[in-house]
Amino acid sequence: MNSRIQVMKFGGTSVGDAPCIVRAAEIIVKGYKITPCIAVVSAMSGVTNKLIEAARHAQSGNAKDATAILDALRAQHETALTQLLTDDTERTRVRQCMEQVFAEGRRLCDGTALLRELTPRTLDAISSLGERLSAPLVSATVAQLGLPSEAIEATELIVTDHFHGGADPQMDHTRTKSQARLTPLLKKGVVPVVTGFIGATKEGQLTTLGRGGSDYSATILGAAMDAAEIIIWTDVEGVLTADPRLVAEARTIPVISYREAGELAYFGAKVLHPKTLMPVVHAGIPVWIRNSFAPEKLGTKITLEGRSIGGGVKALTAIRDVTLISVGGPAIVGLPDVVGRTFSTTAEVRAQVLLISQSSSQNDICFAVSSADAQRTVDALKKEFAHDLAHQKVEHITVDPNIAIVAVVGENMRGTPGIAGKTFNALGRAGVNLIAIAQGSSESNISFVIEESAVKAALLTTHKEFNLDAPQNGDNG
Repeated sequence: MNSRIQVMKFGGTSVGDAPCIVRAAEIIVKGYKITPCIAVVSAMSGVTNKLIEAARHAQSGNAKDATAILDALRAQHETALTQLLTDDTERTRVRQCMEQVFAEGRRLCDGTALLRELTPRTLDAISSLGERLSAPLVSATVAQLGLPSEAIEATELIVTDHFHGGADPQMDHTRTKSQARLTPLLKKGVVPVVTGFIGATKEGQLTTLGRGGSDYSATILGAAMDAAEIIIWTDVEGVLTADPRLVAEARTIPVISYREAGELAYFGAKVLHPKTLMPVVHAGIPVWIRNSFAPEKLGTKITLEGRSIGGGVKALTAIRDVTLISVGGPAIVGLPDVVGRTFSTTAEVRAQVLLISQSSSQNDICFAVSSADAQRTVDALKKEFAHDLAHQKVEHITVDPNIAIVAVVGENMRGTPGIAGKTFNALGRAGVNLIAIAQGSSESNISFVIEESAVKAALLTTHKEFNLDAPQNGDNG
């Protein structure tokens, strides 16, 4: 493949309404003058949430409210269509495409309401409709600006396993299909505008890559097409030292490593889907995070090496929607393979474990999962340890939903003495109580569990402790 290709991904806020779509199309056209590109687009902001809400109404048998949501979304997209396209023929063509999508959504919701059953497969189909609506709008807008474009559904390109709601790509098949479909278009000077978030099994059954998966779509396609770079256009000016809604002094980090960015994404930084960087690490493809509302700013470049700041702390992040699960009691010390059984059970329900902490006496194993995964994880653990609970070999399986995880992230923190000490001293001065602590052997992060109500205080005091509000070398924020 031509390594001069770039992949541009536009998030929901970057295609949130007609003016945003025009701005995105202008960025594509301007970028194409330098390097041929493939665009990947999310649903318009808030649309996927609305579609899932419609699916839930249908599941409860409430077809009327599901239909009302679809009608409101139709009106929203019709408004954008009318504002965007001036040519009547083209407007009619795109409207027909969108009507087919809405008709499919209506059939799916009616069927769900009739059966009062919402399977993961059907939920994927309903929640994918937003991207299938936005791609034709963006593509037609690009074409109206004078650059040939074609909207393409990622079911034609990205081959995945069969896990609905969080499918994983099969890269060899994806590479073959993507190059066969996209290379001829690129050679003809046509910009493919691809639906993010979705893929399909080898049999052609639609799947989704998980919420926020459009970033992941972009890097999957970037790797499959041997792209020179990937630019994720969003509504923030790159990767920040902390959440600016909680820490007003947060700054953009000019350059960061894959590992650092991956740690931040894993621990809740909203700027990246946690799996985003997996496809590009081996190929070393740089990924940019830039602001579509301030395209003149350079944002953050994510590379293999990043940029050394002397082995210190680069950024902080926090996850709020998490639950701490504890399995324990004094008797588990003599219980064979309790750790293995705990985490194999957790893996079977595909719960993502965010943090693990175990006392040296092995009386308790505690770990944090997303709150969305908590109930099914606890149910599975109670089933696995039913015999041990009945005979009090395991005394309790408890949950604490009122917690958060804060992570202190930086490449090679092991080479900088005193980071853990400074962190915990600062938290102590701010009166933040530590519930559990974990540090990976890579020492690129220290993470700790605190009460959810203390997140802002923890971030503020730690950000100040490590002087993260000071400009970094090459700072453009």
